[in-house]
Amino acid sequence: MVRFLPPQLARLVTLGLQARIHQDGLAPAAVDAGASRALGVAPADPFAVAGGPTGYRVSSRSATAGQMPPKKYQYGVRTAEDERVPAGEALQRLVDGNKRFVSGTAETFKDWSPKNLEALAAYGQNPMASIIGCADSRAPVELLFDAQPGDLFVCRNAGNTLSNAEGSLVGSLEFSVNALGVKLVVFLGHTQCGAIKGATAKYLDSLQRQGDDSPQNILDSLLTGLSPVVAQAELDLGDKATPETIASEAVEVNVFAGIEKLLLYSESIREKVKRGEVQVHGAVFDIATGEVKFLGQHPRLPLILGFATAYKGKN
Repeated sequence: MVRFLPPQLARLVTLGLQARIHQDGLAPAAVDAGASRALGVAPADPFAVAGGPTGYRVSSRSATAGQMPPKKYQYGVRTAEDERVPAGEALQRLVDGNKRFVSGTAETFKDWSPKNLEALAAYGQNPMASIIGCADSRAPVELLFDAQPGDLFVCRNAGNTLSNAEGSLVGSLEFSVNALGVKLVVFLGHTQCGAIKGATAKYLDSLQRQGDDSPQNILDSLLTGLSPVVAQAELDLGDKATPETIASEAVEVNVFAGIEKLLLYSESIREKVKRGEVQVHGAVFDIATGEVKFLGQHPRLPLILGFATAYKGKN
């Protein structure tokens, strides 16, 4: 099931699938299986999504297959003089780094030297991945991946969200992908997210009240923008929905919503993903254990790519 789609894309996906099923007599599963070919999307590499109904995780053949060899850089730190990092390798290094963080064996500053900063200044940056994370002080992105300066291009806001088409975040990600050559983008949510809790409370309260519910300030606008994510989480949970379970479920829904928004808003990133040059993955950080659960790419990625392109052509 598609976890979340903007209303415009949801309508296009529904109409497209219905037309395809009616025309070709295909079962929905057959439509999904042929979506990559039909929409001209590059086939997924070994780091594509794999998993069951509880969420899509990185396959055991990829990010859980073993530690990457030690990093070797020309100037002791990753700079623009080093080679670009493929998405699969970057993902594995994030997995390895998080394992070191959780086990207390982080190596980031083990052999750190002030000359590393001089190298970054002299030779430029060459990050292996871009991360959209939450501004929550309990979710320090570089630390939880045992990354040193120059490894990650990090963008953060409350709720790790693109709910309001934040141009600064989309533009920053386009810079990292188009100018710096990043091959992996990760939307990183976290448990007990204050923004998601606030959006959940605001959404549930709006269902009980009558009258004007327009945003009163910028924070209000941000929380209101997360309402579709909360509504989708409530729908997914059905009879199990409570304020607590909705807020918890919405964390993962919000990650996939962010992926969809990015691919809708950024034509340049969308085209690179479509050609298989860039991957956009989701993940959730558990602030109580330090562990990151990698969710993989969006389970309906070919449809999102194809219908985002179709939607743009209609407007």
